[in-house]
Amino acid sequence: MARINLLPWRAERRELRKREFFMQLGVAAAVAIAVVILWGLFMDARISNQNDRNTYLGDEIKQLDAKIVEIKDLQKTKSQLLARKQIIEQLQENRSQMVHLFDELVKTIPDGARLTTLKQDGDVLTLKGVAQSNATVADYMRKIEASPWLGSADLVSTSKDSQNDSRTPYDFELVVHMGKPVPAKGSSVGSTVDASQPGGAPVSAASGNRRAAQ
Repeated sequence: MARINLLPWRAERRELRKREFFMQLGVAAAVAIAVVILWGLFMDARISNQNDRNTYLGDEIKQLDAKIVEIKDLQKTKSQLLARKQIIEQLQENRSQMVHLFDELVKTIPDGARLTTLKQDGDVLTLKGVAQSNATVADYMRKIEASPWLGSADLVSTSKDSQNDSRTPYDFELVVHMGKPVPAKGSSVGSTVDASQPGGAPVSAASGNRRAAQ
């Protein structure tokens, strides 16, 4: 005898499918929430790691900035020391140069002439003095130009004092451009210098007396 199910099976089936759907929806929501939480934790870890790296880089940059400042201070100190060394060397060279300069002035000045004023401005030397004649001044210029420690000599002025009855009635002024002496091969010159003596102040030259002493 055939059995007929008169229960509302369609409704039960519908309810079963609905429960399965909500279960799947809950599982999907839970998975999504878990993924979001894991992703947030991962991003927090990366952000924390990047912050640590930024802090490390900031500390290194500060150390480098401090080293750069220290290097600049060292370079400044080095420049100051080199400048002092250069000044000391120039003073030593100028001391030797002045000795040779006065020695050459004594050697080159001819008989019948004497210097009254000597003025140095850099490598330019201004000489003023008196002489017996213009020929004596010309002879003095030739000797100056032949000197290894002196250079070319330019005559600024020469004049005769009609009221001067002495043996040296001519006043003259010379401009001498000094240069470095070139040592001969096989010989040694103490120190070749350029005339960088800070000048401008007139110096009274007792060259005539020194020449007379020789």
